[in-house]
Amino acid sequence: MPATYAYRLLNVFAESTFGGNPLCVFEDARGIDDATMQALALQFNLSETTFILPSAVADARVRIFTTGYEMPFAGHPTLGTAHVVRELFKTGDQLTLEFKAGVVPVNAAGDVWTFTAPSAGAPKTAPSQLPPAEVAALVGLSAEDLAGDPIWVDTGADQFLIPLKSPAAVRRAQPDSGALERWPQSSLGRKTAYVFAFDDKEPGNVLARYFFTKQGGGVAEDPGTGSACANLGGWLLATGHALPARYAIDQGVAVDRPSRLHLSVSENGTIQVGGRVIEIGRGTVTIDPIGRTAQA
Repeated sequence: MPATYAYRLLNVFAESTFGGNPLCVFEDARGIDDATMQALALQFNLSETTFILPSAVADARVRIFTTGYEMPFAGHPTLGTAHVVRELFKTGDQLTLEFKAGVVPVNAAGDVWTFTAPSAGAPKTAPSQLPPAEVAALVGLSAEDLAGDPIWVDTGADQFLIPLKSPAAVRRAQPDSGALERWPQSSLGRKTAYVFAFDDKEPGNVLARYFFTKQGGGVAEDPGTGSACANLGGWLLATGHALPARYAIDQGVAVDRPSRLHLSVSENGTIQVGGRVIEIGRGTVTIDPIGRTAQA
């Protein structure tokens, strides 16, 4: 028998109604099997869709699906889902969410939400397996544009970070979709690149872009990537940056979805990422979950 499930649509890291990174959140995912969660994520066709479930160790358990696979943790789904959990469960402005990567504390000041990266202690890092010049070429740049060696950083989800010398270099970045077989691959099999540069003209500001390969081929760009912002905090720790540190990260302008993320790294290495959440709609779906669909 078909069942009805409520969802909400939100924009995360948004400074305006149609800015930020879109997210779909299912309010109560009990009764939805894994295959149906994956199918719903593909149906909504957003970068991520989340599903709220009961938790024995946090205010709620959350599962995160892209259009192709489940993720252990991601930044903007954390903040957007927390926004929904606060209203559903009347938790107040401090709550915890259980992910496959661990329990993540989240807090709010109004509609500005902040999560603490799930990593404990020093971030996990790994060197690039490709020479710096080849990495630069993969994003349409030269070795002279690099501000340091590209490295892998993991504060909840491992991603490939490429530091650049200037915001102008970030704007010029253009991934080579004809060289996807050479792109570095994460532990989840994802091919991504997070390029960033500190803005000397506006100290405290960073311009960033996050590229990822699409299932059907080609490269797409994410408008606001909280997990990568947390990994930027890990990069600051790994490279010996002075602490405490606080930055505003601009992302998404190139895809007409401007996002503003706030990064802070404390003296003891705690990494926090925040941004504004705006809810723009609600609805329901009535479906036969795949695991219970009757055979014709």
